[in-house]
Amino acid sequence: MASPTVEPDSVDTALSVLCDSALDPIVEMVLLERDGAYEAHAPDGSVRFERRVTDGPSHDWEFHELEVRGRNPLGDQARDRFAPLAEELANRFPHRTANAYPFAYEQVAQLFDHPAAPDLCVVHTSAHHWASLGGHIGEHGSLASVQCRAPFIISGPGAARLGMTDVPAQLVDIAPTVLALLGLDPIGGTGLDGRHRPDAHLRAQDGDVLVDLLDPTERPDLVVGFLLDGCNPNVLYEMAASGEAPNVARLMAEGSTLRNGIVSSLPTVTLPNHTTVLTGRHPGHHGILHNAWWDRSLQQQVVTNSPATWVSAMDPLAPGTDSIHAAIRRAEPDAFTVSINEPADPGAVYSTFDLMRRGVRVPFPKSAEGLPHATEMFVRPVKDYALFTQVDHHGVTQAVGIIEGRYLDTDYPLPRFMWINCSLTDSAFHEGGPHSEIARASVRDTDGRIGEVLGALERRGVLERTAVFLCADHGMEESQPGVDGDWSPALRAAGLDVRDEAFGFLYLDPGAGAER
Repeated sequence: MASPTVEPDSVDTALSVLCDSALDPIVEMVLLERDGAYEAHAPDGSVRFERRVTDGPSHDWEFHELEVRGRNPLGDQARDRFAPLAEELANRFPHRTANAYPFAYEQVAQLFDHPAAPDLCVVHTSAHHWASLGGHIGEHGSLASVQCRAPFIISGPGAARLGMTDVPAQLVDIAPTVLALLGLDPIGGTGLDGRHRPDAHLRAQDGDVLVDLLDPTERPDLVVGFLLDGCNPNVLYEMAASGEAPNVARLMAEGSTLRNGIVSSLPTVTLPNHTTVLTGRHPGHHGILHNAWWDRSLQQQVVTNSPATWVSAMDPLAPGTDSIHAAIRRAEPDAFTVSINEPADPGAVYSTFDLMRRGVRVPFPKSAEGLPHATEMFVRPVKDYALFTQVDHHGVTQAVGIIEGRYLDTDYPLPRFMWINCSLTDSAFHEGGPHSEIARASVRDTDGRIGEVLGALERRGVLERTAVFLCADHGMEESQPGVDGDWSPALRAAGLDVRDEAFGFLYLDPGAGAER
């Protein structure tokens, strides 16, 4: 929610600067909340809308447009834009007039529910190349089609075998779907609209069970979830179809795949959406608002997605936020749940980051060279590719050991739920863009690691009793070198005092509003 200490003239001045033709190549639109309604402004139009609680049993919001001037920047909310891969390749760097923004009104509204939400949220264009961040070719963060969509595959006992399907879905739907897949009964909780919903599987639940993807005649003993950070669904699906990702293809053949992907929450960046998958809440509700943001009341920056802060990243988690791990253990107190290489680990019995918090030394490979599933042509020259090869190998070592019953000289029971965070894809898709050879190599390497986990389940004799799902935290889109630049100099030239957190969360007059 916008700070009441910010002068209205400052907001209007900032909007005028950001929507000027001079910034047209890099600013897609600007979002804000004002006087109880939400606004989206672009150089060629704006919309003002409000949300209302629905009548009847639904636990969603209804949205009503109050005013549209020119083109409605959020008017196109198609879910199938630029899919499959051929369509994406034919429409690189789409202009705002050709783009689409799935579930856009809900995405905007949830963001501004957080008390530390920015005064203005700048959405960058699809072409914008963040040269100041090192010149990544692959980018994300926007609520536009390619950047907001992640892959989603569900397979095994309890999963419907629909093949490619057009079921609409958001990341907030994953947690309740997993709990329903395991056969847990609803407990009742708070829904998206703030009202009690008796069918909730979590104490606070923004999403819904994806019932079309489940087969109620079967129940798995174990669910394993893989997150392929930053993985473009079009690329992943095409590689599975071409034989380059055989383990992913196996999952797809034995279950259901969302053709148009699953929509991540605004901002479409890492830690907010890892947390969204595991809690069933949007960032504006679970409290991990961005990878970094400004707490105006405390006059301090909050950073969550950094090696220095991963162990404490869940400290800002909002009270009442549940998790898959906690919900399982509430229903089954003896259940063993596992969180591997994942900062968003509340409620997990075994957690890599909990070991780190307790000072337990976890063996980590000294080098990426010689590791299995490590593409040598990128491991040697690309520092991040080497690092995240080591990280993901470390993750697979933990997963395989736990599945086989022993890791770090400790015996473990068979998990009820295991979550495995795979980071290499994000690094590689950033480095070369989603259509590069380094991105494809990262998928091949990660597919091999998925195969290692499936092999361990098979050796343990439980693969046929295991359901598997695969997702990502956001998509990844190719940016256009040369379309770079920053809006901060133009804002300063207009006399505005602005703090820009995580490149797009703007806090006007950031020194105002401190606690007395």
